[in-house]
Amino acid sequence: MEIDYRIIGERIKEARKNKGWSQERLSEEIDVAVAYISRVERGHQVNLKRLAQISKVLDTSLEYLIGGTAIDAPNYLDKELYETLIKCTPAKQRLIYNIAKIVSNTKFI
Repeated sequence: MEIDYRIIGERIKEARKNKGWSQERLSEEIDVAVAYISRVERGHQVNLKRLAQISKVLDTSLEYLIGGTAIDAPNYLDKELYETLIKCTPAKQRLIYNIAKIVSNTKFI
């Protein structure tokens, strides 16, 4: 799987705007140049350490910035489950379904 930095940049920009911050404010919060934030939001590479800083100050999850899903969302695995299932043969899909049905009806302590 290749990392799409353009989408990550769009998610950062969206999270920044949702917080009501300018690029300048975000750059001050993580101690980088405004030009750096601009480049990241346009899809230039960003390292994991910096991405973690950005997610923390923007109060958004790293999982969301990278993959578009938030682990605290109730249906965060829907897309991943679907993409996994469509790659399986019908026999494997049926097996996975049967296992899921058993697990969903089992009470865990």
